[in-house]
Amino acid sequence: MADTGKREGALADYRVLDLADDRGVYCGKVLADLGADVIKIEPPGGDPSRNIGPFYKDTPDPEKSLHWWAYNTSKRGLTLNIETADGQDIFRKLAKTADAVVESFPPGFMDSLSLGYSSLSQINPGIVVTSISPFGQTGPYKDWKGPDLVGWALGGQAFTTGDEDRPPCRISFPQAYLHAGNHAASATLAALYNREFTGEGQHIDVSMQEAVTWTLLCTIQYWDMMKFNMFRGGAKRRMGGPVARVLFPCKDGYMSFLIGGGQLASISMPAMVKWMAEEDKLGAFEDRKDWAAKDWAEKVDFWSMTQEQLDAQEGSLIDFFADKTKAELYEQALKRRIILYPASTIKDLAENIQLKERGFYVGVEHAELDETVTYVGSPCKMTETPGKIARRAPLIGEHNTEIYEGELGFTKDELRQFKANGVI
Repeated sequence: MADTGKREGALADYRVLDLADDRGVYCGKVLADLGADVIKIEPPGGDPSRNIGPFYKDTPDPEKSLHWWAYNTSKRGLTLNIETADGQDIFRKLAKTADAVVESFPPGFMDSLSLGYSSLSQINPGIVVTSISPFGQTGPYKDWKGPDLVGWALGGQAFTTGDEDRPPCRISFPQAYLHAGNHAASATLAALYNREFTGEGQHIDVSMQEAVTWTLLCTIQYWDMMKFNMFRGGAKRRMGGPVARVLFPCKDGYMSFLIGGGQLASISMPAMVKWMAEEDKLGAFEDRKDWAAKDWAEKVDFWSMTQEQLDAQEGSLIDFFADKTKAELYEQALKRRIILYPASTIKDLAENIQLKERGFYVGVEHAELDETVTYVGSPCKMTETPGKIARRAPLIGEHNTEIYEGELGFTKDELRQFKANGVI
């Protein structure tokens, strides 16, 4: 069990051994920020994912990878070569008192070292082993490689992402393994909860492909029920009827707005046209300037509009938005009850007053840099055991002495020999 004297949070009683590379590292972060004593185990010299940029102040350095910083908060760090006999013995010592192991090696690799669930459960019946891989531990794809792009494609998301007149694409930031890591963390917690009743651990098999496919949800049902493939819409969407724009350019970015039925017709559209009339910019809405809300609800049938009619109305909205900023449009939308909201950039998010008021952004001390760096905090607010970033990501081997000497009882001479032999 973890040393709870120095930890707080809902999972302060738990210890997790994190062997995952960049494909599974998010799982350990979730658990660590909830208070678990997550020990990040890297090969001697550091994990290869430390070389993923961007880097702090654009200086390539394995200790300054922003990717590494972001996904390894609140963890302690060890170096250990589990492919050596001594390394395997040390890992078993750690596993005896651990609650969970998270790994993202190819299927069968941990078993080949006698460190898989079947072996570890012999020395610790309550241990939970969570394996994250591209396609799972079984099936015809189990030995296939699966970087993010492959997951986005074979998981089904690529087909729905991008513009209708262009090939499928992926979004700009890797997502596939973040979904897998999040599912892995949830499953690990469920398995630990089950252990409270049974006393037994279990092996969790997480497929990145399945995690990505899960994000499609209703898109799959469109095919199942209607044999309809959701099309790539880009800034537009089609749910039957004409293809409608959902993102409109404005003076300093983009706004999300939709011409449609329901509340859009009875509340939002009348208010929008009234505003356009006040500025004498009705354009294609000229014939509707005197319509009341009930007229919109009764007379407008979005599904029967022609594409030409819709394009003309959207063109008038583009002209209307062109000389207005996102802030100006959003302010008026709130006052006038118009369903219109800005498409936030990263800069917008960093300055968002709602996120700041809720303490979403937190300062994390990097004493070695004499710097406090702003991080994204927990999206979950718990009254009794709030999640938080307890410390910055570990440096290479930062906690070797603390754990190897202080907790496992190795002497300095033994550690020197382990280091000389490439074990730590």
